[in-house]
Amino acid sequence: MTALVRYTLSMTVHGQAYLPPLILWASAVVVLTMNDLGPLTGSYAACAMTLFVCLTWLTAVQVNTESQTQRAMTAVAAGGLPRVFVAHVLAALVFSAALTAVGLVFPIVAGTHTVTAADVAIGATAQGICAVTGIAAGLLCSRPVVPRTGYAVVLALLLDGFLLIANAVPPVGPVVRGLNAGIPPGRLAGHAAVAVALLVLAVATASAVASRRD
Repeated sequence: MTALVRYTLSMTVHGQAYLPPLILWASAVVVLTMNDLGPLTGSYAACAMTLFVCLTWLTAVQVNTESQTQRAMTAVAAGGLPRVFVAHVLAALVFSAALTAVGLVFPIVAGTHTVTAADVAIGATAQGICAVTGIAAGLLCSRPVVPRTGYAVVLALLLDGFLLIANAVPPVGPVVRGLNAGIPPGRLAGHAAVAVALLVLAVATASAVASRRD
């Protein structure tokens, strides 16, 4: 699996399709957190929201780097399509870990906040939840599931918009709003479980749909 993840990362970096979502993320984080004077968790809410959108886009373009033929050959070498999609998830998590680290530090450096270990832990958990959910959304909007780019873009906009706006639907909306309102750490654990469940469902769905198409 390690070799498969390295291969996935190298394909993503070589294709340079990761640059637009990363530029979007960096621009949004700078604009939304620079010189902020409010609670640190409010800045982390902006980072979590931006990370969710970025990982949806990044995961989709990462999966799309391989053609249908290349993906079939990779699946044969890897031992099945599910392993290929798990490798995409792990590769996306590598990106998300790096972005989360920056998203935790930059608001502290760029703004004026009272920094506590509890706030940083909450911010890290919230960004992790949003990243995992973004990866799940990106898998569902990738070419193996939605072959036409226009439909995939519309689906991504609708899916991300719904999860961000719907306050009653976990995990993204409640987490982002909860950071601004002082969400209890125990509630974050529940949202984390939902995010992981969505990711598992997305991997299974993408693998099943891609198997039928191939």
